[in-house]
Amino acid sequence: MTSTTPPGSNPEGSDTSASTAPLDPLTALLREVEGAPDPLTGNTSNTNSQLPPPPGSPQDKPSKKIRTPKPRWLKITGIVVLVVLLVPLVSLTRAVASPNNLSVTERAAEWMRDNNLGFVLNTFENWWLSNHQPKTGGEPDRDINAIDVEQAGPTTTVKSIAPHLPKPANVEVPYGVTPVANEGVWLPVGPTVGGAQPMYTTQVRPDSVHTSILDGLTWMDPKLLKFELFPGTEEPGGKWAKPSQVPMDQRLALAAAFNAGFRMQDARGGFYLDGQTRGTLRDGAASLVLYADGRATVGVWGRDMTLTPDVVGVRQNLDLIIDNGGGPPNPGGVPASTAKPGVPAPGLSDNADGAWGATFGNKILVWRSAVGVTGDGALVYGYGDGLGALSLAQLMLRGGCVRAMELDINTVWTTFNFYAATRALDPTSVEGTKLLPDSFKGANRYLSPDARDFVGVFTRTL
Repeated sequence: MTSTTPPGSNPEGSDTSASTAPLDPLTALLREVEGAPDPLTGNTSNTNSQLPPPPGSPQDKPSKKIRTPKPRWLKITGIVVLVVLLVPLVSLTRAVASPNNLSVTERAAEWMRDNNLGFVLNTFENWWLSNHQPKTGGEPDRDINAIDVEQAGPTTTVKSIAPHLPKPANVEVPYGVTPVANEGVWLPVGPTVGGAQPMYTTQVRPDSVHTSILDGLTWMDPKLLKFELFPGTEEPGGKWAKPSQVPMDQRLALAAAFNAGFRMQDARGGFYLDGQTRGTLRDGAASLVLYADGRATVGVWGRDMTLTPDVVGVRQNLDLIIDNGGGPPNPGGVPASTAKPGVPAPGLSDNADGAWGATFGNKILVWRSAVGVTGDGALVYGYGDGLGALSLAQLMLRGGCVRAMELDINTVWTTFNFYAATRALDPTSVEGTKLLPDSFKGANRYLSPDARDFVGVFTRTL
């Protein structure tokens, strides 16, 4: 009898217990997805490989990355770096938000100098200014006109003229320069005091090369004017009883105001006001000294003046740029016709021993300012563009000074403004007028808190 092979048997006698057993649909599907050989054909091709894995299969769960814990030292280092960066950021934020009239850029620059980054600014500014020096030749693009800052209010009749200094001689223009109208001519500015003129101003070219620039000079009579030193919010630092602006109750008498010297860390000297000292008053330093009677003078500390009871203010800045060797004019601005003439200090061109500061160098022509005293005791302020240390000294010599000291430099810090009320007897109506219209700071500087110390000029009550 012929045997019949049962369905699903293996004619070759091999084991068929697993391979030939019918597969349930799920197992068959898994084998197809996993690429297992087909039990009948041995083909590993997966025609249904795009099918999603069954729920609960290993492929249905995303693989987890094993994270290696960071070393403790790395975490600590990160925290330290964060704190190191956070501290200066907080300090910079406070500096930018400080209550004064500086722009954000100016406050940030001041913060850099306060935090030992001044060399970065100096390097950049020296490079920029060296490559943007004032042009040579040409003529001024504006006229020299009288400055009208008359106080509003009724005029008064004066029966006799108060004692005053004689009007100064006109200022010489540089050699070879043809003067424009009013160049070097002292023009009266501001109201009279006791029937006499307390201030005169003029403008002149700085030298025979930069002939398109007009620098400014103001002559002030200490017999008719009083001088007062004010601290700034940042310079000279510390706390002071006096405000950092001209107070409202003094504004009707305010005739003018001008900038003081370098930041104290660069001034190579000290600051003294009403019994309080900031820094150290250095013997030999160029000093603007103010007295209880309102007079002021310029000289060498320890030679021409010392800290006597009648001294109420001292502002030192570097060394004198003009000196007459001492003697008259005497401390307090007492006139003396026998004062010796002044001469530029030796070494101004090469900044011998760093006597006139490191910022910008003395040969770089920038905005600079100075204050000096004449042989008869008048105070003279001068400033403007295109000036090195030597040409600044020559400007002050032409203005009649026998001793003079450099004050602050750069467009941001050099300021001379006149002030007057626009409504009679109303101190809130006081407004400023610039001596040089192209100076950077606003005309109302010193009527709001200022970062730097300054000198206020007030009319005397006679």
